[in-house]
Amino acid sequence: MITHSTYVEGLIPWLKELAADDAIQTITPGVIARVKGRSPGLKLRVSTPMRGGHKVVVRRGSTVQEVFVVTSLDADELSKRIEACRPRSTAERKALRS
Repeated sequence: MITHSTYVEGLIPWLKELAADDAIQTITPGVIARVKGRSPGLKLRVSTPMRGGHKVVVRRGSTVQEVFVVTSLDADELSKRIEACRPRSTAERKALRS
């Protein structure tokens, strides 16, 4: 079940795209917290290796959320695939077509 308060705003489309990758076994979002700093836009960063995968830190504004990704990929390859799955704005899609 997807509820608006369970995920950082804008995260669901990104995770759905990533979950379609055959190398990703499971994606489990963690708790949402508030932090002092601000992050413009939505950012995902591979953080800590864990048994069977990696912890990914999601930032948007003053909100942070951990997402646990079970995969056999190394951190660099997971980072590349996360970036490749990033939802594009309409302006970005038009620029890519040109």
